[in-house]
Amino acid sequence: MGPTQKTVAIVQTQAENAGAQEIARQLANGFETQGWRVRQIFFFRRTESFDEDPNVFFCAKERPSTPLGVLKMIGALYSEFRREKPDAVVTLQHYGNLIGAPIARLAGNSVVIANQLTPAPLVPRPVALADKFMGAVGFYDHIVVNSAQTEAEYRGYPASYAKRLTRVDHGFFDKSAKLAKSEARARLGLPQDVPLLGCAARLHHLKQVDLAIRTLVENPDQHLALAGQGQERENLEALAASLGVADRTHFLGELGTEQMGAFLASLDCFVFPSGAETFGLAPVEAAQAGVPVVVNDIEILREVLAVDGEPCAIFINAKDTKAFAEATRRLLADAELSARLTAIGRRLTERYPLHAMIEDYVRLAASA
Repeated sequence: MGPTQKTVAIVQTQAENAGAQEIARQLANGFETQGWRVRQIFFFRRTESFDEDPNVFFCAKERPSTPLGVLKMIGALYSEFRREKPDAVVTLQHYGNLIGAPIARLAGNSVVIANQLTPAPLVPRPVALADKFMGAVGFYDHIVVNSAQTEAEYRGYPASYAKRLTRVDHGFFDKSAKLAKSEARARLGLPQDVPLLGCAARLHHLKQVDLAIRTLVENPDQHLALAGQGQERENLEALAASLGVADRTHFLGELGTEQMGAFLASLDCFVFPSGAETFGLAPVEAAQAGVPVVVNDIEILREVLAVDGEPCAIFINAKDTKAFAEATRRLLADAELSARLTAIGRRLTERYPLHAMIEDYVRLAASA
């Protein structure tokens, strides 16, 4: 490390392949290209997705289950901050902010950049109150929000909190893959010659993946591939079995970045029934990769899945199973509609350039 090289620590809760962790990867790569030394810190390890990265530190090998375990995890975080002496600390997710920011302050004089990646109404009330207090009194130097809707939610906070807000829309990696659909399906063990829907999401009740499974009852020729892991997998498998669609529901588990390219290339349609987002990175990546997209009709997805006011997805109330299922049939049957939406989706890189996101974060990190 050169004498003038700066260090950034990117801090969040758990190590796995999900949206917030993908943002961490983007930031890590971006800061490195800008000449920064990067340290990614996770409170605990959930999967092996970051095991091979030499710049990663796990405060605990697994999620602490006792108060003593939590204290040891926090102690390890403090020691890592003291050892690395980062010039800037970027905290992700509400618990990343709640724990990471005060420990960073206690350990040194880093610039602290908090991120609001959870819709405000979904943050547990005690956590939201603590976050509001910490932002108002200055535990955070900057508070990043990633969409107009999310910014509007947090603008209603006290003025001393709101003045720290900065809007930085997500950039994203291009995950399109130059693979034939048949080859992509073969790589992932997915069936050939069937209409294949796909969803990439953590298997959590807020993602409403069960609503995607229910559409298979309405569309008996379709199959559904699910990329992701989480606590709801067993319940979702039981649901598929109870509906008689288990043989058409394919649980792929957690996929790495390269595997996600094959996953998207294998699909005829991407579905995203999530009930709440601050951005919705997965359907944006799918649309940009050239996959026709059907999503739940919520305000934030209407905001992000458009270019110059033109939508690049079909928006349907996912709780209306018949309507959601009909939308996938329509998109698969209407080649002209599919081509139009795909062409617009390809332009999402123009709206969300990755380099712009990185430049904004580097500017904030260097603001001391």
